[in-house]
Amino acid sequence: MLHKLASLEEKYDELTEQLSKPEIIADQSKYQKYAKAHSDLNEIVSLYREYKSLLEQINDAQEMLREDHEADFEEMLQEEMESLQTRKEQVEHELKVLLLPRDPNDEKSVIMEIRAGTGGEEAALFAGDLFRMYTRYAELQGWKIDIMNSHYTDIGGIKEIIFVVDGQGAYSKLKYESGVHRVQRVPSTESGGRIHTSAATVAVLPEAEEVEVGIDPNDIRVDVYCSSGPGGQSVNTTQSAVRITHIPTGLVVTCQDEKSQHKNKAKALRVLRARLKEIMEAELSAEMAGTRKNQVGSGDRSERIRTYNFPQGRVSDHRINLTLHKLDLILEGQLQEIIDALVANDQAERLKQVD
Repeated sequence: MLHKLASLEEKYDELTEQLSKPEIIADQSKYQKYAKAHSDLNEIVSLYREYKSLLEQINDAQEMLREDHEADFEEMLQEEMESLQTRKEQVEHELKVLLLPRDPNDEKSVIMEIRAGTGGEEAALFAGDLFRMYTRYAELQGWKIDIMNSHYTDIGGIKEIIFVVDGQGAYSKLKYESGVHRVQRVPSTESGGRIHTSAATVAVLPEAEEVEVGIDPNDIRVDVYCSSGPGGQSVNTTQSAVRITHIPTGLVVTCQDEKSQHKNKAKALRVLRARLKEIMEAELSAEMAGTRKNQVGSGDRSERIRTYNFPQGRVSDHRINLTLHKLDLILEGQLQEIIDALVANDQAERLKQVD
């Protein structure tokens, strides 16, 4: 680990020197490339330098402890040693985490898909609650939501909604949300006051750039039709809705939320690229023998990951045995405590593979 860190520090110093050269400053393309690489290394190099400083301070304190001192001074040195050792262990752990291979998709925006599952109208209402929760969370993060396609029920529930969360690092935080979300509550549609269990599925796809996933125009069929609202009634008379079928895979993507056919087609292609990227990455993972599955969930949409229990006001994440009695706050988008716990668990499991 120390050899790797020393190498990164050397690279960081080289980049610092390069960024001060007039010819690099004059070449904005090269300057931005070097500046990004420099910025990416800043956190780990700063931590490594703190680690080296701690080692020196611990060594100095040990030397002083070997000498004869008054009892009070020796006690002070012992306390300082313990404090330095504690911080050293913390920094060692943080450095190990920073050295773990990064998911290349982590910095990307995401395309999320929420669909009502078992539970009829109540499941659709719950899907609406989940969409609101993610919308609020995105607002707290300073991200932007753009709805790609949606199908509402007559009383305001959501059968299906596909939307983009635009923001740097969105995938790194939202990727753990894929799976089945279950709700336990008395539905507003239930007159007898009985608790029902319903579910909705969430899928989180990293956005794919055109350079990553090329789509041959000959491989797709584009159909246009009039968009419809709740209950299937037509909401306009122009053929603005778009359905794209990817012939080689059979994937079908529809988009009708924009009034412009051109905009709907662009959005549909955006979703199609993300789904094709997901298929490509799944095939690549399957080919790599011994590939470790994500310890907090494979991302399988059929995996039950979380329960929202209204009578008890609790939310339980089944992957990490975490239960929080903060249902109202979580549904208002305060998801960070759950996400932080999932990230920490994932890092701990990945560190086990390295140790």
